[in-house]
Amino acid sequence: MPSSKATATSARDPRVDDYIAQAAPFAHAPLQHIREAMHAALPDVTEAIKWSHPFFLLDGRPFANMAAFKAHCSLGFWRGGKPIAEEVAGERDKAMGQFGRIESLVDLPKAAALRKLIVDARQAWTEAHEEKAGAPPAPKPKRELPAVPDDLAAALRARSGARKIFDGFTPSQQREYVDWIVEAKREATRASRVAQAVEWIAEGKTRNWKYQAC
Repeated sequence: MPSSKATATSARDPRVDDYIAQAAPFAHAPLQHIREAMHAALPDVTEAIKWSHPFFLLDGRPFANMAAFKAHCSLGFWRGGKPIAEEVAGERDKAMGQFGRIESLVDLPKAAALRKLIVDARQAWTEAHEEKAGAPPAPKPKRELPAVPDDLAAALRARSGARKIFDGFTPSQQREYVDWIVEAKREATRASRVAQAVEWIAEGKTRNWKYQAC
């Protein structure tokens, strides 16, 4: 049984101990090696279990994750909130992460090289998040003006100034009137709503003016 709550995150999460202990014997050394390398290179890294695998977090956001399978392990880095696409090739490397299939310590870089890879990945991770934070927000898509039903259009034309006022409403305000009219089930109800809509529009009132006035 996991020895801490599923929501916990810490420098050393006991659930990662459990994960490594429950992995196949071949995976113990590679997973522990990766874990120690992460903490040695990044004193501020924390651990958590996400999507059933151990994750290494920076500022609470994914930086890297490792996993153990039946015959191999994997290690992958994240950037900009997404896992980095595989950068390896070859039949034996068809696995998650940037290091392909890790079946023993031999498949991992030496300690110094692994530390440099982690530090470099941290720099790229930081730059990606800073760039994302500094990017201007994506513009909101403009809402299209609704198609005005013929009966409403005719009634607006017949009332002096009503169409001009209606055209000055926002697309959402126009749509509220249009939807109210086209949702009428009976012709008499629709005609009554068209007449009422024109009265309110001529007075500069939106469809929900009663509620806005409260």
